[in-house]
Amino acid sequence: MSQIDPHRTTASDLASAALRDCGAWGVGQTPLAEDISDAKARMQWMIQQWERKRWFVYHLVTYSAVAVQDPEGQLQGKQVYTIGPGGDFNTDLRLNNFSSEYSQEFHPAYPMSTRPNKIESAYLRQLVLSQPNQIDYPLLPIFSMEDYNKIALKGLSSFPGYFFYDSSWDLGQLYFWPVPQANIYSMHVSVKEQLPPNFTEAASQIELPYEYYNAIVLNLAIRLRPKYGIVSMPGDTLALQAKDSLNVLKKANFQISRLHMPGDLVRPQLYNIFSDRMY
Repeated sequence: MSQIDPHRTTASDLASAALRDCGAWGVGQTPLAEDISDAKARMQWMIQQWERKRWFVYHLVTYSAVAVQDPEGQLQGKQVYTIGPGGDFNTDLRLNNFSSEYSQEFHPAYPMSTRPNKIESAYLRQLVLSQPNQIDYPLLPIFSMEDYNKIALKGLSSFPGYFFYDSSWDLGQLYFWPVPQANIYSMHVSVKEQLPPNFTEAASQIELPYEYYNAIVLNLAIRLRPKYGIVSMPGDTLALQAKDSLNVLKKANFQISRLHMPGDLVRPQLYNIFSDRMY
């Protein structure tokens, strides 16, 4: 364990540093195991909130699934796909460095990931008669169940152009429309990278970009102060340091996609021979 070497820093190291920075323990004192355990839990809750904000996550991960036949044996493809640990889009298959100590035997009692709260982007890839140059077609989002319910023929099987994500728990549900035909297409979705979901052991090592360590310690220290009845005194710079550390994460991670306008606003609509639709 080492707070100096990022590759050997553990959850216990960060929790102990936060307890000292918040003023609960003095220099040279060793925090009690109970305090470290409580600080570690609060650190886990804080990071779980961070990963729901795009600017606190350092990159996106893309998962894929091949369109399959409807489980009831009908001719059209499957209409609903799950995403999350053990789902059709299995987020447990791509492990972060921090979870190298885990194995699939922990699933599902101790999943290594959670379902995403949002699909950042998605695209469709044609698998049949497309080698060697497979073409990806972007999918447009349907943002609400209310809008998805307005589709008259939800079981239409054709070339997909849209997707709707129902962020149910503990597996999210993905609806593609029109329904992709089995074994012809693969669907790809990009979601925010999973930050450390849990710290089962105090010695669990944390593998994150280096700028995260200071941000975790300072912001955890701010969150721990009310628990110990510690107030900020004049001249105390902890809050300012914590805010600055979050700004560093935001500037390092922030990405904005190129602005574009719908095609039919800048030119007449064109015919797509693959989807048999105008675009």
